[in-house]
Amino acid sequence: QVQVAESGGDLVQAGGSLRLSCIASGFTFSGRAMGWFRQSPGKEREGVATVDSVDSTSFADSVKGRFTVSKDNAKNTLYLQMNSLQPEDTAMYYCATSQRPLYGFPHPDEYNYWGQGTQVTVSS
Repeated sequence: QVQVAESGGDLVQAGGSLRLSCIASGFTFSGRAMGWFRQSPGKEREGVATVDSVDSTSFADSVKGRFTVSKDNAKNTLYLQMNSLQPEDTAMYYCATSQRPLYGFPHPDEYNYWGQGTQVTVSS
């Protein structure tokens, strides 16, 4: 059974940092496309950072230079390091994976396994 579970969300002041973790189970983690997404009230879910099936990383323009994404295959864990957080980064953050190979910066609809999300709130 494929499962992904996020953790690490918190309330942080603008300019601060957080690291989100996504623990995966039920599938072979290495070589699997995974991604971080976020959604705030009234907005569509958007891609934040992805690691595709050949371990290439991609980022939304709004987070480039501030966020990094990494996979630890030994721990079956995907990380999102978020620095210089801004109030506009406030959202529910989700981890997701796909049953089939994905490349580049896929649309959220390409992913078919999702976690429950972890809330990130950035105060000004």
